[in-house]
Amino acid sequence: MELEDLYVSHGQFIGGAWRRGAVDACVMLNPATEEPLGEVAQADAAQVAEAIAAAYAARSSMRALTAWNRSALLRRAASLIDERAETLGRLVALETGKPVRQAVGEAKASAESVDWFADEARRVFGLSYESRVKGDRYLVHMEPLGVVAAFVPWNFPLLLLARKMAPALAAGNALVIRPSSEAAGTTMALVKCFEDAGFPAGAINLVVGRPAEVTPTIMSDPRVAKVSFTGSVPIGRQIVRQSATTLKRVSMELGGHAPVIVHADADIDAFARLAAAGKFRNAGQVCAAPTRFYVHESVAAQVEEKLVAATRALNVGSPLADTTDLGPLTTARRRAAIEEMVEQAVAGGARVMTGGRRPASSERGYFYEPTWLTQLQPDASVLNDEPFGPLGTLAPFSTLDEVVTEANRLPFALAAYVFTRSLAKAHATADRLEAGVIGINTFVASTADTPFGGAKDSGYGREGGPYAIRDYLDTKFINVAMPADAE
Repeated sequence: MELEDLYVSHGQFIGGAWRRGAVDACVMLNPATEEPLGEVAQADAAQVAEAIAAAYAARSSMRALTAWNRSALLRRAASLIDERAETLGRLVALETGKPVRQAVGEAKASAESVDWFADEARRVFGLSYESRVKGDRYLVHMEPLGVVAAFVPWNFPLLLLARKMAPALAAGNALVIRPSSEAAGTTMALVKCFEDAGFPAGAINLVVGRPAEVTPTIMSDPRVAKVSFTGSVPIGRQIVRQSATTLKRVSMELGGHAPVIVHADADIDAFARLAAAGKFRNAGQVCAAPTRFYVHESVAAQVEEKLVAATRALNVGSPLADTTDLGPLTTARRRAAIEEMVEQAVAGGARVMTGGRRPASSERGYFYEPTWLTQLQPDASVLNDEPFGPLGTLAPFSTLDEVVTEANRLPFALAAYVFTRSLAKAHATADRLEAGVIGINTFVASTADTPFGGAKDSGYGREGGPYAIRDYLDTKFINVAMPADAE
């Protein structure tokens, strides 16, 4: 499956049929080579409206399916995603620059997420209980919302979309999907798995287009009952404001700036190894990525030495090579933002522990070395704005009060991490951290069966786990009052 063929033969998926977009094509670039991958014709507002209409019409088809029908379809889609994981991973690597080993892992995780919600489809339970009148009954039914819109970014184009599609479909809704243009082909290939699984025509619709064409049309249409959005805080705020006009439900999975607290009793060797891999996974383009590292002053020098060594051992190179740990950033904009952050920090007196430049061996592509900074000023942008790239900071701390205050200082509250050998210290620290997800001696922030999401400016709502499907259901109360002469 080649990207150029996908772009031409697929494109938009509306009402169960693939078609080309109506607007001039967008040239897709390989971030590792800066060479064209192909051209994707963009959807216009009229095609977006068609997709909404198709989804709205498909509500009856989705309601006609039993929970067991929906479960079987999702299970089939999960199997297809798993079978095609190598192909899907290669598409992710080409479009986003994610190392292919990580990209195949993302495809496998996507299959797990869909498989999890195949089970959840059969676990949407209502209630039946006695009313205040003898013989009467109160019934509580859980019903699909109708049409759900899913907005997904490019950093995890498979997993983030799977975590929205699976619960929405498990609950019996129809979908309109707007992916990031940077990963359009990857999204087409994922939607193809659901099409091949046999979902009803119109249940899944994909519109690839510029935000100015797609977003206002979706947000202003009252037939769209809910929006699930993953992206930046500023865009999330815009979506919430726009949702007010038609009172859409919204789920917001927004940015983060995760603190890491390393206590004096932590396993330093294990921490350094995990930190290098966790910080620079997907070149740091992860919303739950650890970014602000606070190390107890008694072990700060030791941590720096081992962290630098572990980071320098990482392989920066082609995302298609199995030995690569870091590929390029996905866009030139992201690399420029990282370069600006580093330059500003160094101008303010920060010290570069390692990295801090483009690799000398890379003449093409949006590559940047894995970078650590220390001795930063409090107003350094990297300490206050999410870097979303291969850039981490290191600072010492002396007391728990001090470090927790600093960790909670920012408005972001998505993820946080703690390293210690003491269970009591782990709980004491985690209890005081403001974050939706906390890892103790691990940087694994989410799995198919666990809730993922944040608080404060990092949004609201949860994806994954046993409660996520509730965000895609409505509650109906039925009061059954039986006539006195009823049989």
